[in-house]
Amino acid sequence: MLSNKKNVDIANICMLHCLCNWRWLYAEDYKRLCFRMYLNDRQIELIEKSFGCSRFIYNHFLEMSHNYINKDDCIKQLPLLERENVWLKEVDSCLLRCSIFDLENSYQRYKNKLGDKPKFKSKNKSRQSYRTNNIGSVYKVREYNSINIDLDKIIIKLPKLKDVIIREYRNLCSIKGRIINATIYKEAGKYYVSVCVENFVTIPYIVPTKIVGIDLGIKDLVIN
Repeated sequence: MLSNKKNVDIANICMLHCLCNWRWLYAEDYKRLCFRMYLNDRQIELIEKSFGCSRFIYNHFLEMSHNYINKDDCIKQLPLLERENVWLKEVDSCLLRCSIFDLENSYQRYKNKLGDKPKFKSKNKSRQSYRTNNIGSVYKVREYNSINIDLDKIIIKLPKLKDVIIREYRNLCSIKGRIINATIYKEAGKYYVSVCVENFVTIPYIVPTKIVGIDLGIKDLVIN
């Protein structure tokens, strides 16, 4: 019989080790890092074109849709749109697909009553932005990525834009994890890039192996 609180805590700890197996779970952890970009004239012109192309694709398929779109069918129509509008070839092709993904996601949120119905984007009223995914490949045992950050040189490599100078991010020396995508946007006349990084974290998970009944008494706290 245990009546002292300290003894009860010790007994609980011993019981936990005896009746449970410790395991580890691996979970995905996402975080965003935002950097201000310092661009040259060519890069600014290309970003402005990218804003327009992303907005054009979004509005085009929104006009054709009826409260739902199939992203696979829309992506199949991109080559025809590029032939009819040759200026679409001047920007990163991945951002065109991402605009379709954004529209599909907007419809899903509207269907689940998590947001308003998708609306047409405006050059003057809507937020000027576009997103591009990080595409990786391996050639001769060397890994290549379309998006890469070098904090030593304080630059970020983006599709079509090549190397872009960025502002240092506090005391960050390196980026741990895998870059998923990057969102380029304009705010108050300045250009920024928001990078989504995926990292794996370990979480302790306890698996009970036995069940023990404990009687909580009035006179005595615990009776085993």
